[in-house]
Amino acid sequence: MRIFRVSILLLVTTLFVHQFAYAQKIDTIVHINGNILKGDLKKLIYGVATWKMDGMGTINMEEVKINTIKSPKMFEIKMKDGFIYFGSFDTSGIDRKAYIVMTNGRELVDISEIVEIYPIKRNFWMRTSGNFSLGLNYSKGSTVTTVTFSGSLSYRKKRSYWDFTWDDNNTFQADTLSSSKADFSLAWQRLLKNHWSVQLATSMAQNSELGTKRRTGVAILGIRDITYNNWNRFYAGAGLSVNNEVPYGDAEVTNDLLGVITLVWKVYKYTAPKVWLDANVAYLPYFTDPGRNRITFNLNPQVSVIGDDLKVGFTSYYAYDSKPSGDADSSDDYGLNLTITYSFH
Repeated sequence: MRIFRVSILLLVTTLFVHQFAYAQKIDTIVHINGNILKGDLKKLIYGVATWKMDGMGTINMEEVKINTIKSPKMFEIKMKDGFIYFGSFDTSGIDRKAYIVMTNGRELVDISEIVEIYPIKRNFWMRTSGNFSLGLNYSKGSTVTTVTFSGSLSYRKKRSYWDFTWDDNNTFQADTLSSSKADFSLAWQRLLKNHWSVQLATSMAQNSELGTKRRTGVAILGIRDITYNNWNRFYAGAGLSVNNEVPYGDAEVTNDLLGVITLVWKVYKYTAPKVWLDANVAYLPYFTDPGRNRITFNLNPQVSVIGDDLKVGFTSYYAYDSKPSGDADSSDDYGLNLTITYSFH
């Protein structure tokens, strides 16, 4: 696990060096009050367009204040009905409408019907976005220190994207590591039609409280968007996973086939104070070990403190295993940590 943690730190350093890559400011947004803004359209998601302008830097504009858009760049544009366009933007002369210009024609769309806009960029670093969170809690009376480091990196291409996430929690009693929980995953997701996606993911986990020294797995899931609009996305996924589990102590290494059922909810409130919420729950029944079930739950609310790049909040988790590994004395584990988060792109 130490190799993974060192690799992540090196990757974070590299991305910070490249995040200020040059972007042409050739896009135009027409405000509903008639003002014309020139800049670089970074993205539009959850009802907010991220916009970079000379002098003013990066700003955010609510979708309800956008009258039309013009840009010669290529974008991936997702609509409320799940349809995906690939094209540039042109003004329409009609309030709150814009043309999506494609190789085989153009389509007039309502701005209010757009739920995602992502530039299709050639530069690798400009197709990459992510966030890094750091948390630290200390109690003098008990000499207990908890250090957390979590985050995600996403790389987008047409109709698909890669997502690497990690969550590393370590608790120290005086100078001794008393418990450790770490989760790493790399997922590839492909957008299909009619709100459907398919996901292939690999993962590695450790949880000393539940007796798991190392758990690796490969999972395939079908994903369905239940609701996706300008302030939230709620979706469900179901599939299968193959796991290899190495416990602490002298217990045997196991290989298992299990099901995966998950619900994910992402919320963004763009009125001040700006609030983000990420929550997910997963139920994992074991087919090769009848009677064993695992449940995981994660909750991460945040509020902006400086623009949208710097946020404060907390991360919490709950993990349950009806048949924990090795010499574990507990069937559940939970934690809560205050964090500060930096986001880019």
